[in-house]
Amino acid sequence: MAHKKAGGSSRNGRDSAGKRLGIKAYGGEHVIPGNIIARQRGTTWHPGLNVGMGTDHTLFAKIEGHVVFRAKADGGQNASAGSC
Repeated sequence: MAHKKAGGSSRNGRDSAGKRLGIKAYGGEHVIPGNIIARQRGTTWHPGLNVGMGTDHTLFAKIEGHVVFRAKADGGQNASAGSC
């Protein structure tokens, strides 16, 4: 009888959980101070007027208002919060 012994374990089979990155408050959406506008790795979006950036590059609102995304001259984007 043929037996297969000590086959070893699979090299695959590991994966990390999704990090839930991306825009959390879209343009025109109402935010209050502390609301997260975007979670990101690096600066895909830069903080604009009344928007702060955390140590992990998370953008958050500093005042109550509506979110506005504006294109920058270098091709990037700013996220701002304020009255519209």
